[in-house]
Amino acid sequence: MSEWKLPESYDFNGRIVRYGVRGHGPAVVLVHGTPWSSFNLRHLIEPLSKEFCVYYYDLLGYGQSDKSPGDVSLGLQNQVLTQLLDHWGLKNPAIIGHDFGGTTVLRTYLINGCKFNKIVLIDPVAISPWGSPFFQHVKAHQSAFAGVPDYIHEAIVRAYVKTAAFMPIDTETLNMIVSPWTDPNGKVAFYQQMAQANSGYTDEVQPLYPLITNPVLILWGREDTWIPMEKGKTLHEMIPGSSLHVIPDAGHLVIEEKPDLLMEKIRPFFGIKVLQ
Repeated sequence: MSEWKLPESYDFNGRIVRYGVRGHGPAVVLVHGTPWSSFNLRHLIEPLSKEFCVYYYDLLGYGQSDKSPGDVSLGLQNQVLTQLLDHWGLKNPAIIGHDFGGTTVLRTYLINGCKFNKIVLIDPVAISPWGSPFFQHVKAHQSAFAGVPDYIHEAIVRAYVKTAAFMPIDTETLNMIVSPWTDPNGKVAFYQQMAQANSGYTDEVQPLYPLITNPVLILWGREDTWIPMEKGKTLHEMIPGSSLHVIPDAGHLVIEEKPDLLMEKIRPFFGIKVLQ
């Protein structure tokens, strides 16, 4: 786990998006959220790659993608995904989105008109209002946060990340999560993405959820304190025919805490036969 490399790159209007492709078969795309990266989806990428051709990437402003100052908002990420789908030649893949990644999937489907044959949403930022007091504080004082000493910044990131999980995060995983935010552009990028968080991007698509016609599976960590489970129930009620499954003993970072339970729900939804 000491190394996570995305070997391929795509030029999005002069800004590099890093991605990887693994496996063979029908296409499935994975989209991470904030403050995460594709690294945090590795426990889903590996098993899925045995049945599918899995496409995964780091959102613009995250992980190994370009983290220079600029627009990294939810209003941009659906444009990035739309271009990547075209670059990959994918017309109707299955797709999985966690957190802001789920929002990006919904915006790409509802605004850009991209087709997905099946959609999995894991603790998505989908129902307004959202945004923690910490997000709001950073938005009001972005420059002050970006100017804190590096050791204080790293302590802030570590403390913040830990609150996403129900169970303690092991040291090696925590180090890998924190690492992209402590590289030369990481500190400014960390506060930049928070300052650009705006619930207007979900307000724009929330009234359109009842128009979703493709199969949708919603998975939610029961102990999620970042986005309470009630939001998942509301989203389930708004999307016709959707399924909602609650994952016990997991928080918002359910992709790290209970990936096996997630796969137990994803496999039959994607039509993967489980050998007894």
